[in-house]
This record gives sequence, structure tokens and C-alpha cells, in this order.
Amino acid sequence: MTTTGTLQARMAEAAVRLLDALDAERRPKVQFASVFLDEREQWFYTPTDHGGLRMQYMTSPQQRETLRLVATGYSARGFVTAAMIMAMENILDATEGFAWGYRDGMRIRDPLAYGISIFGDPSGSQPWGWRFGGHHISMNYLVTSEGIRSLPSFFGSDRAITPATGVNAMRPLEGEEELGRALLQMLSPEQRARAVISPVPPPDIVTANRASIADGDRPMSFDEIWRNGKSMNPNSAGFRQLLEYLGVTESHLGLTEYTTTPRGLPFTDMTGEQKTAMGALLYQYIDRMPEEVAAAEQARLDAAARSLHFAWAGGMEVGEPHYYRVQGDTLLVEYDNAQARGNHIHTVWRDPRQDFGRDLLTEHYAQAH
Repeated sequence: MTTTGTLQARMAEAAVRLLDALDAERRPKVQFASVFLDEREQWFYTPTDHGGLRMQYMTSPQQRETLRLVATGYSARGFVTAAMIMAMENILDATEGFAWGYRDGMRIRDPLAYGISIFGDPSGSQPWGWRFGGHHISMNYLVTSEGIRSLPSFFGSDRAITPATGVNAMRPLEGEEELGRALLQMLSPEQRARAVISPVPPPDIVTANRASIADGDRPMSFDEIWRNGKSMNPNSAGFRQLLEYLGVTESHLGLTEYTTTPRGLPFTDMTGEQKTAMGALLYQYIDRMPEEVAAAEQARLDAAARSLHFAWAGGMEVGEPHYYRVQGDTLLVEYDNAQARGNHIHTVWRDPRQDFGRDLLTEHYAQAH
């Protein structure tokens, strides 16, 4: 394999390098037998156990090989954003007064508290996959000879805006926020009345970290979105307080819950300028992905454009808690900035029906048999 081949080859090469760098004790914690294990469809975005082996327990060369594999799963710009999100763990720890404790003797708020898992054999001819995740990052790849899928793909940022020296600020997800708000502000009063589905945002992305999406899905509590429902968050009881602060009622949860029939303003009822703005917003998410994956996702997006709807909930000004989603036949983008008084972002790009490359697996084995 060479670094100039297909993305499948580059990913496989990086995965094999990582596995070869692991010793006999660490390798079984990273490599799982098959892509068909239920574990592959377990994903998280909290600082819980993401499975696999965290970089905290690796040697420096093994950490580097892990990041080499991660870099194949992002564009150059996407990798920079991921690195910023990981680095923010030290900032967040200080911001919170170093209140968080330890897991298995290691810091929870730690830029190295990110785990890698490989499913199957990247050196063989059968489908294989890999997952990398920790606080505010989750990437899930399936690799086959027919193609690659990178869903669900999650980025988050706490705080959304972190002051630095002078007028400087760190905003890893600035585009996701500002482009969404810009699109809303471009709408006419009549269009905005259709796009805004609730005056109050949900407390989190409504589909949470479910492996499969279904009608009626609503945000899950802070405890529920951790592995085994066991939060180590010293403020996990704050979910009820968040609901009270936002003024979320049962009615509001019903207005923002996931439905297979999209809510909000249809893409087909937008002006040309508004459609361009919607395209720019969605490209902000696609731009995280490596070129080959981005091209495939853009093609899927273009094919489903007429099914897209844009929905908003909450305030419209910077600093006001808010939420939006873009939903269509093969796409669900969710963005939520309701926590920390509108300064804590969660974003996800998924396919309501084919997350984790389920369609690619079906295609691969249909051709093989």
C-alpha cells in the first residue's frame, strides 16, 4: 500500500501501521473481530468510555499512529478543527475549576482521553471499520471495496466562544453557528414563520447518540447519553435545571421531536439566494470530510435537495440558546447551542436510514453472493 492510493488504501495502510505499533497487551483492546458486532454502532459524544483503547494508555509512537489514522478520516481543515476540540479539554478543565475527577486513574478532561477501535481486518478484502471518539468528537467509518461511509459524524465545542488574549477568541464551530443564523435572517417573515418550529430550543440534539433514528425521538438526559447510563459528570443533575432555565415544556419537546416527515421550511420554497446560503451551510459540514467522502456526500445531498427542510428553534441573536436542523430523505444535520446559556454547541451529520454504512454492507454482500 502507498500513501498516494485510494482513500480505502490510505486508511487501511494507516490502520495496519497502528495495529503493528501496538504490543500484545494493547492490540486486542483496539481490534475487534468483525464489523457486524453491535459495539460498532455504539457511539457517544460525552466524555464517557467510547470503547477501544484511549490514547492515555498508549506510548507516544502509538498515539502518533492513532492520529495518522484519524487524519485520513478528515480533510486537512477538518483535522485542524478536531485538534482544536481535543485541545479545549485543558481549557474546559480550567474553566470548570478542575472539578472533574478521574476514570481508571486517568483525567476525564484530558486531550488524550480519546479512544480508537478497529472492526475487522484492514489488511484483508472484507469490509472493515473504525471508530474514534471522546468528548465532542465521534467519527465512525465503514470501508468496503464499493465505497466508504463516515456516519454519524459529530463535532462539539464547549465553550462555543472561548476568549483568548485581547480580542482573540477560539471558535471551532463558528461557521456552523453563523451560517445557520445567516440563513434564518435571510428568510421573509412568512418563510420564517414556517421555519421556526418552536420559540424554545431543545436542550440537546434530539436524536442524541441513538444508533437508529425513529419517529418521536427526543433529547436524552445527561445520564442516558453516557455508556451504560452512568454519567461521571459532577453536574449531571443539571439536566432538569437546564430544562427549567430554557423554559422547555412538554409541548416544546413535541414541537421539536424527530419526525420522519421533515418539519420547517422546504428547500423548494426558498429563493435562489437562500438556496445558495443553505448550500454554504451544509458545505460547512461536508468540508470536515476527506475529499473522496465529501464528493460522495455532496452527490447524495444534491440528489436529495428537493426533499430538504430547514427548521429552527429558540432565539435568533448571538448568545441566545438556539437549535436548527436540516432534514431530507438521506440527510439529517442537527445543531444545538442551548447549554451553558447558549455557549455550548453540538453538531451531527447523519443519514436517517443508512448510518454506519448499512447500505454499503448490503451492496457489498449482494455483489459477493
